Amino acid sequence: MAKEKITAPAFDDIVFENRNKEYGAYTLRKKYSRNVIIAMAIGIVVISTAIIAPYLNAKAAENRTKREERQVEIKMENLDQPAETVAPPPPPPPPPADVVQQARYVPPVVVDSVKPEENVQLMTADQAVVEIQNEEVIEEVQVIAEEVQEEEAEAEPFVVVEEMPMFPGGETELLTWIANNTQYPEVAKENNIQGKVIVRFCVTSKGTVDRVSILKGVDPELDKEAIRVVQTLPAFKPGKQGGKPVPVWYMVPINFTLK
Repeated sequence: MAKEKITAPAFDDIVFENRNKEYGAYTLRKKYSRNVIIAMAIGIVVISTAIIAPYLNAKAAENRTKREERQVEIKMENLDQPAETVAPPPPPPPPPADVVQQARYVPPVVVDSVKPEENVQLMTADQAVVEIQNEEVIEEVQVIAEEVQEEEAEAEPFVVVEEMPMFPGGETELLTWIANNTQYPEVAKENNIQGKVIVRFCVTSKGTVDRVSILKGVDPELDKEAIRVVQTLPAFKPGKQGGKPVPVWYMVPINFTLK
C-alpha cells in the first residue's frame, strides 16, 4: 500500500486562502525569500568587491611599477656606453735653436789732437766784481718794476669809505694851497675868461695824487692849469676801509676869477 505524502499548507496559502491570489501581494510574498537571498548575495558581492578592490588595485599598481622598473633596468643594461675618446698628447716642442751672439766690431776713432777753444777770454777779479754788482742792480730793478706793477694793479678806487683821505691841515688848507700855487693863464686874462673848474683825482693807498682829470671844464687854458696845480699837490693821508689804506676818488673845485 502506497504511502500518501501529506504536506502542510504554506503560510502564504493560509494567509491568502479564500482571497484573490492573482493580486500582486501574493506573488511578492511567494518570492520574498528568494528575493531576500538574492539581495543578500548581491550585497555580499558588492561589499566584498568594495573591500577587495583597493587591495587588488594596489597590488596591480605595485606589479606594474615593478614591471616598469624591470624594463628600465633592462634598457639601461642594454645601452651601449660611449667610448671615451682620449686626445693624443701634444707633440713635444722643437728644441730651441742655438743662438750665437756675435759682437759687432767697431773700429776706434783716432783723434790726432784736441784743439783748445778759440776766443776764450778769462775774466779778471775786477771784472767779476763789476758783473756781480750789475746783477744786483738788475735784481733791484726787477723788484722795483714788480712793485710798480703791483701799484698799477691796485684795486679800483672807492667813492666813499669809512675814513676819507685828508690833506695836511684839512680841506681849508687844501684850498689855500691851491690858491697860492695857481697861476692865471695870460691868454685867459686877455680874453677875460673866468669860471669854476672841477678836478677829479685819485688819492692812492700811499697818499699820492694820481689819475687827474677834468669833470667840469671852462676853457682849455684854465683846465690845463687846474690839472697842473693838482698834480703838484703834496701827499694826503690815505683813506681807509676796514682799517686798511685804500685808493679813493677825490674832487676839488678851482675858481678862476679876475679882479
